[in-house]
Amino acid sequence: MSSYDFRCTECGEVFEIVRSHSDSSEVCCPSCEAPAKRVFTPVGVVFKGSGFHSTDYRKGDGEKPAEEKQAPCGADKAAGPACPGCPAAE
Repeated sequence: MSSYDFRCTECGEVFEIVRSHSDSSEVCCPSCEAPAKRVFTPVGVVFKGSGFHSTDYRKGDGEKPAEEKQAPCGADKAAGPACPGCPAAE
């Protein structure tokens, strides 16, 4: 059984009813007996941990600096590349 919020179409009163999901009968306002419509309310959801777009691809203060590429031959970027096509030259 779940609780659902309804709003009266005549007087605007909001009330809560507990009923099963499969129950599709019409709901009437307890004050004026007019038909009522279901009110959908947003649910607060927070995605924590890895595996979510909001945590894995967020840009901000926690961003790690890019690592410099090291040459496989041990050449220093400041000294210049030791061999042609060296990744340290990029």
